[in-house]
Amino acid sequence: MKKRRYCTDLKRLDGKTVLITGGNSGIGKETAVALAMRGARVIIACRDVDKAGKAVREIKFKSHSLNVHHMELDLANLRSVREFCKSFLQREKRLDILINNAGMPSVLDWTDDGFSMCFGVNHLGHFLLTNLLLPRLKECAPSRVVTLTCSNYKYQKLDFQDLNYNLLPFFTYCRSKLANIYFSQELARITEGKEVTSYAVHPGFVQSGWTCHYSILFRMLMQVIMWMFFVPCETGAQTVIYCAVSDEAAKHSGGYFVDCRPSTLRPFARDTGVAKKLWEASERLVKLA
Repeated sequence: MKKRRYCTDLKRLDGKTVLITGGNSGIGKETAVALAMRGARVIIACRDVDKAGKAVREIKFKSHSLNVHHMELDLANLRSVREFCKSFLQREKRLDILINNAGMPSVLDWTDDGFSMCFGVNHLGHFLLTNLLLPRLKECAPSRVVTLTCSNYKYQKLDFQDLNYNLLPFFTYCRSKLANIYFSQELARITEGKEVTSYAVHPGFVQSGWTCHYSILFRMLMQVIMWMFFVPCETGAQTVIYCAVSDEAAKHSGGYFVDCRPSTLRPFARDTGVAKKLWEASERLVKLA
């Protein structure tokens, strides 16, 4: 197995506020620990309040920081996203780093608003969240938005006649991850010159609990495969941490990062016209005023 890089930037984050979606487990949780250790005020946004509370206690223990909190957020419900943002902006005076980490694996299901679960959670939920919090990010500039994607983006292209595609689970997941990349690129273009930088991160294939959505037999098989070929969550979090703190990463807003360095995307994933078209379509879908 290829040796993975670790983030070696020791920058402190005292006085900074970090928001991590899905920070109660996996990469999000490991990222929360690392950034809390650097002095940041860390808020994890999760759907399950009980799991979030347990995760906050564990993050505090591992990071030796008491400045870790949780708020309720369901990315599969756009009303929940709006209510969360309203509450966050009333409660928090700063937002320096937004990490769009939460994700839905390859499942065939629908959000409360009638979108395919993968596209609705992985892209549209984070699209609305980021846009509603963007004014606060601009106020606290220099600030950053880190969006997790996956190298599986390369297996699909977007169909603007059927953005809500929900037939083959793996393909709908790939499309949502490609949408994450276009979103990150267009966000970088829109915020250019405003000291808000944007990064898309492929963390690698990590050992996590995403298999809970599948049968026992499939989970057992995947446990063996993950043990052999996947990396621990702590290792997968390194590129996320790197993009959140590194001065070198700040030079590559809109970039795609793998293993703590910029990586090259397939040509179709660098199409600025498609990125802009997706942004405009997403605005209509979430009814962003």
